[in-house]
Amino acid sequence: MEFQQLQQALNRFLPLPPAEWEEFSKILSIKQYTKGEYLIREGQVEHYIYFLNRGATRNYFIKDGKEFTVDFQFEGDFVTAYYSLITREPSDIFIELLEDTEAVCIPVKFLNEFYARYHNGEKIGRLMAEYQYIKRLRKEMDLLSRTAEERYGDLMKKNPALVQTISVKHLSSYLGIAPESLSRIRRQPPKN
Repeated sequence: MEFQQLQQALNRFLPLPPAEWEEFSKILSIKQYTKGEYLIREGQVEHYIYFLNRGATRNYFIKDGKEFTVDFQFEGDFVTAYYSLITREPSDIFIELLEDTEAVCIPVKFLNEFYARYHNGEKIGRLMAEYQYIKRLRKEMDLLSRTAEERYGDLMKKNPALVQTISVKHLSSYLGIAPESLSRIRRQPPKN
């Protein structure tokens, strides 16, 4: 099944009955992207939610010529310029592909129609929004209460091979530390 990974991810929120899944899967498409491409750029309006079958992304914005990395997504994650998707206003962020990526594309226009027709779809949408809120709150709490070493360790647990390939500049921006501090953390032996 070409959308099996997505179906498994949605099942963590709420399993859709087979007839509803079949209807939902009709709106989906799979697209291949190349490292360095963008899912969205600042100033564009978001029209999709993406599910990463394979690959990784970096969300960032630019202020006064400086890039600020706000998030990374890896295989099995959903990614979108959420603020733009909801408000229909131009995005403030870029979503850059860090490696060749295969993504399931979910068009928001059809997703909203699916929500209107199926209570389960609407419920999944709400549960996913709640999950994103919790994820964002945890990140904010981590930035305020955990050390950079702990935050780096969490990221390493999620995707160690890819984290080793992300530039020090992007990782340090995400962790809220200077590049020199991240280089020092990377040189330390792992803690058990």
